[in-house]
Amino acid sequence: MSILTLENIHKDFGDTEVLSGISLGVAAGEFLTLLGPSGCGKTTTLRIIAGLETPTAGRVFLNGADVTEKPPEQRNVNTVFQNYALFPHMSVAANIGYGLRLRKAKKAEIAKKVSEMLRLVKLEGYEKRLPASLSGGQRQRVAIARAVILAPHILLLDEPLGALDLQLRRQMQVELKSLQETLNITFIYITHDQEEALNMSDRIAVMRDGHIEQIGTPEDIYERPATRFAASFIGQTNLLECGVAGADTLSFAGRRFPARVPDKMAVGDSAALCLRMERLRFAKSAPGGQWSLPATLVEHRFAGGALHASIRLFDGQALTAFTQTKHDLEPGDAIRVWWDEKQTAVIP
Repeated sequence: MSILTLENIHKDFGDTEVLSGISLGVAAGEFLTLLGPSGCGKTTTLRIIAGLETPTAGRVFLNGADVTEKPPEQRNVNTVFQNYALFPHMSVAANIGYGLRLRKAKKAEIAKKVSEMLRLVKLEGYEKRLPASLSGGQRQRVAIARAVILAPHILLLDEPLGALDLQLRRQMQVELKSLQETLNITFIYITHDQEEALNMSDRIAVMRDGHIEQIGTPEDIYERPATRFAASFIGQTNLLECGVAGADTLSFAGRRFPARVPDKMAVGDSAALCLRMERLRFAKSAPGGQWSLPATLVEHRFAGGALHASIRLFDGQALTAFTQTKHDLEPGDAIRVWWDEKQTAVIP
């Protein structure tokens, strides 16, 4: 059952259309990520869900009730921002309990729930500290605790890890997902970082130019991208411009090779083959019986625990591969390249 439904949401700012027909259903307890480049409409979508913006057209439903015109305080939806928005003069405990004090909860109840939140976000013993004395990751935990203490139906997170360094960001990804599963609260998360989206999400909505290009599980988006943009924005990929030569065959620069062609595509249609970099194989010669294409190794370098190779196909198109397999190839060597068609996607 959907806890949130967006129906054909449009949003204009003056003559600029920011959202052009967003429709979306979010299940209770789901971790949904809105993923896309800057300016694609992610934050505007989040603000409309929160009640901070009103759509130009379309409706917003929470638990089946139309809340399109309702203010934020009547939605039981909380937001965590990238800049934390903590009160600098208040202690950690005072920040976390602020919403309950506004609701005029009893002091004993506030103290009990603040203690529970501190334990939940692993900040026991920090209750008297001021935000300035905390690390970025600790401040982010306080902001999350302050939001979830009110037991919102939905927690909106607007690039909450964007200000953290890479190592801390990865640690916080694990902690956030664990926290969401513990609380069983619906999270709607904004990021332009594909790694965050793939690591944490139950589903990902890939956005571009005010609309949703594709929505699905991380595996769906990665293994079966529906559009060229979705293919190129998620993961590291090569796109080969091909033609459909048969029900299970593509043609490329006069060469044919096997592929899983969607039923909706016909012979003669143009297609793009999505070939992930880690799935491209190359060597002096291909294994016996393996189809392959001729190419040249342009350069290779060791980075991030893998060998990154730049390859030029026989027609001049550049490809990139990375592999854990060592080889004795040198730049300029003639090679053969191939891949498993089951590990590629054919995009109209």
